[in-house]
Amino acid sequence: MHFFRIEKFDVTEKPELSQEETIKHKRKSRPLTLTKRRRRLLPFVPSKDPNQRDAQLRTLASALTTLKMKYSNELTYIPGMAPRSANQSMFEIGGVQVLSKEDIETLEQCRAMHRVGGYPPLVVVEDQFQGFTVEADGPIKDLTLIAEYAGDVDYLKNRAKDDCDSIMTLLLCEDPSKSLVICPDKYGNISRFVSGINNHNRYGKKMQNCKCVRYSINGEVRVLIVATRDISKGERLYYDYNGYEHAYPTHHFL
Repeated sequence: MHFFRIEKFDVTEKPELSQEETIKHKRKSRPLTLTKRRRRLLPFVPSKDPNQRDAQLRTLASALTTLKMKYSNELTYIPGMAPRSANQSMFEIGGVQVLSKEDIETLEQCRAMHRVGGYPPLVVVEDQFQGFTVEADGPIKDLTLIAEYAGDVDYLKNRAKDDCDSIMTLLLCEDPSKSLVICPDKYGNISRFVSGINNHNRYGKKMQNCKCVRYSINGEVRVLIVATRDISKGERLYYDYNGYEHAYPTHHFL
């Protein structure tokens, strides 16, 4: 509980709906065509068995401890690196899509579940060739919010020669010296261990079952990992490391 900053173990409680949200649920459903255009993110569904949930968290704690990392489920701003004021979506070249109010509610619901020990049904598995990987320990539906990419925020220019293999683009600015990256080398969560596809292999795209999407949330850029199709238990999670830039060498990936 201390490692993951869990306040209490209770994933059976459901957040109470406000009066406004209750009215929304009572309204008639909209036409199917409109519903399809506005597909909402889904909150993850934790495993029901508490022993299974405990085993899942133990695999993540073990992987983080092995890499001498501390758990963090959000972006961290360390003195000497990029300040939080540098992370403003208005600086992004071409802008960043804004996360809808409904999807922000889904994000907050997932964060609330984290505080009471609820996490996606995932396990970290060490592979002799790929290192640490992430596998589904239960079914995950398409468009499920799996995790927010977490770690230290730093300027890209400071990480030009960094040997961390999981640096994530956060903000791309007209002035390259102001571009930001997420560096999960000291702090991070399960997003640190999700595998990337081989962009040079014709089977790579078929293996992809989730994606990283950058959103503007309250004026700041955040990165979310979202399922792009239904994922079955035992499936390994993959996304495209070069979803925004073709700068990451993946020719050696399995």
